[in-house]
Amino acid sequence: MTQRLRMASVILLAATIAAPALAQGDAAAVYKSKCAMCHGADGKGDTPVGKKMGVRDFHSPDVAKESDQQLFDITQNGKAKMPGYKGKVTDDEIKGLVKYIRSLK
Repeated sequence: MTQRLRMASVILLAATIAAPALAQGDAAAVYKSKCAMCHGADGKGDTPVGKKMGVRDFHSPDVAKESDQQLFDITQNGKAKMPGYKGKVTDDEIKGLVKYIRSLK
């Protein structure tokens, strides 16, 4: 019984360590499929579509000042020429995207 408990603990620990990495990978995949076309792989908005639409550079001080909740709301509901993604991606995916966007610095 003790060996089973140890094995379960090891599996739980491995899952706990791997979960953030998997979530980050999922966020990167969502970003690539939904955001990179306009915002670019690096988040600078230096793409033909991004330039045409005037998308914001995720590295800019203005974006850095915004709270995670503000970025969540913008992603969910849209802003200016950016469409909203409510119903197209889950709330958890949007939260992951916000973390991913913050990591692009």
